[in-house]
Amino acid sequence: MADEEKTRLTVDIYNRPYTVVGSESESQVQLIASLVDQKMKEINAANSTLDTTSLAVLTAVNTMNDYMKLKEDYASLLGSIRNYKSNQKGKKKK
Repeated sequence: MADEEKTRLTVDIYNRPYTVVGSESESQVQLIASLVDQKMKEINAANSTLDTTSLAVLTAVNTMNDYMKLKEDYASLLGSIRNYKSNQKGKKKK
């Protein structure tokens, strides 16, 4: 990332401005910020007594849980593809 050009963008998440610095495109950063904002509002709707810090932590925990599920699904799909390819090779040899 040292050789890549970094961009600085201010985004609003849960009615607060945050400056994000990174190599991702502005549209990608805006999309991610929008998804985080949406998730925080969704969780707040179900737990309106949470303070902002607790809400942010709960959002992070939920997001990481979703990420781990997707990662497991991805690994499972890769395994299925490998098995399929292996079976196809075995059929060709016969």
